[in-house]
Amino acid sequence: MLSNRKVDVDRAMLMVVDFQTKLVPHIEDAEEMLAAAARLIRGARLFGLPMLATVQYSKGLGPLHRAVAEPLEAAGVTPLEKATFSACADDAIRTRLTEVDRPQVILCGVEAHVCVLQTALDLLAMGRAVFLCADAVGSRRDLDLDLGLSRAQHAGVIVTTTESVLFELCHESGTDRFRKLLEIVK
Repeated sequence: MLSNRKVDVDRAMLMVVDFQTKLVPHIEDAEEMLAAAARLIRGARLFGLPMLATVQYSKGLGPLHRAVAEPLEAAGVTPLEKATFSACADDAIRTRLTEVDRPQVILCGVEAHVCVLQTALDLLAMGRAVFLCADAVGSRRDLDLDLGLSRAQHAGVIVTTTESVLFELCHESGTDRFRKLLEIVK
């Protein structure tokens, strides 16, 4: 029997939260975080996962950073504007989550202790399994990042990495998808 604690290509979706141009420059290790998020988006596209992206008050915080916006655009994903910290508190986003109807949500974004954490907690309350990719989230301060990840994990979120998630989605080597995945993760 396969574990229900692993990401499953037929049950998962990707949610990308608020990688915005006026936030990203203030995030610790921003380049590595953006690279991990871009790999995650390209991998989700490879595996045909539904995706949802958000922006928080774009008038003040700007659009999505191009490192994330470009792979999302290539996947046909347009970010949804929100004013709430939790993406799940926004009616349009909650409706989209219901339409997609995937029990697993792979989550990345900024900031780990605000919008990402509140979204993760609400996803759990909605009955979703949440896989938070620690290398694809960030906060302005290390303490906030660490406590955001810790609080999410203690609440029941599965804290993992982009590479772990992508190889769980792939499931096996020796396939065309595996070869394409290797190009993404290298």
